[in-house]
Amino acid sequence: MTRLAKFVILAWSISIMGACGDRGETKSLPEPAPAPPAVQRPVTAKGNQSILFLEARIKNDPDDYIAHNKLASEYVQQMRATGDTTYLELALKAAKASLSIVPAEQNKGGLAALAIAEFSLHDFVNSRDHALRLTQVDPNKGYTYQILGDALLELGQYDDAKAAFKEMEDLGGFQPLTQVAIEQRLSRMAALNGDTTKAVAHMRAALQIAEKPPGTTAETVAWCQWQLGRMAFGTGDYATAEKYYNASLATLPDYFGALGSIGYLRAARGDLAGAIENLEKVVSLRPDPAAIASLADVYKMAGRDSDAQRQYVLLDEIARISAAKGGIYNRELSMFYANHDLKSAEACDSTIKEYETRRDIYGADAVGWTCYKAGRMDEARTAMRDALRLGTKDAQLFYHAGMIEKASGNKTEAKRLLAAALKLSPSFDLLQSETARTALRELDAK
Repeated sequence: MTRLAKFVILAWSISIMGACGDRGETKSLPEPAPAPPAVQRPVTAKGNQSILFLEARIKNDPDDYIAHNKLASEYVQQMRATGDTTYLELALKAAKASLSIVPAEQNKGGLAALAIAEFSLHDFVNSRDHALRLTQVDPNKGYTYQILGDALLELGQYDDAKAAFKEMEDLGGFQPLTQVAIEQRLSRMAALNGDTTKAVAHMRAALQIAEKPPGTTAETVAWCQWQLGRMAFGTGDYATAEKYYNASLATLPDYFGALGSIGYLRAARGDLAGAIENLEKVVSLRPDPAAIASLADVYKMAGRDSDAQRQYVLLDEIARISAAKGGIYNRELSMFYANHDLKSAEACDSTIKEYETRRDIYGADAVGWTCYKAGRMDEARTAMRDALRLGTKDAQLFYHAGMIEKASGNKTEAKRLLAAALKLSPSFDLLQSETARTALRELDAK
């Protein structure tokens, strides 16, 4: 059976989920729901000329569906720049408005915009389903499989994601952005399957294509450099990580991801003042939960308890807003609570609920770690087996599994996993890496 045939079958199977009775009647995927009520535009949009132009164009011609599609894309890009998730609500509204004007069969751009907006909002199930429909509406185009593969990857449907990316590669084309996108996804798949060397090779290839004239955007180049830095950090090569982080910032000054990673690296090396300086800048740029949690931890390490407490309060506020907007940061916040022994039962319930549909290995890891903190050891061990199923080489995964095995009384396996975590990346986490060393000493002393 060809890969394309597999996707046709998968799309067909989704289309019959709404079938009723014994007659086997089928229904096509439903049209998107009507556009939701107006969402208040963030103040920062007032300075974005592209957004202002497109909003004015739509005001003069509400039926300009192409302008709605372009506006949806601009909103997603603005969210990446600012971290304001309100832009994603606006992107969803724009995509749905476009499809209400011209249906998907004649509006491939609108359907793509909808799937991308849903993906950005972590609505991966609907993103997958609309991407599947896009492969039918616009067959033989690589971008459709890119959107589909990304959604499948987040849902933990790894075999289907691999097949989608292979279709994307086969249909690819010669545009630099397309070639970069292919290499990025091949890198991600290799990393998930534990082939770090191959993952780095694909990301280096992506960077070379992105830098070679005519090249791509500065953001794309900076992102590839940042990812190479993260890979180096993940294998304990902190000098190479720093080189790539600095290269990313040279490409795009104040690039959010690289700034945060430099701050984290400085903390790992004991430079708390430098770490605080970087992380404070990051948090001033974007209210990202991971950056706020790192800043809080560095404050704590530096003895600035009151400053740390303010960040913890801010995280609680983000959790409240996130829950009201669909829980885009649920996983990050649940892991923060678990790492700090806060709201254990709530965090555990949250990750289990998410894992019902989003069954990727890091979702399994989140279930395992939060269940461990909540004292639900059988569930924790089962989830961690799922988290390790691909052979991913990640110190955090090894650490979580090791602590769970230690609590379960499996001394030999606990020692192996904790030692593997620290060997792979001795400072994998600002606080948890020291806990791993302490646990390993306790096991050695027994």
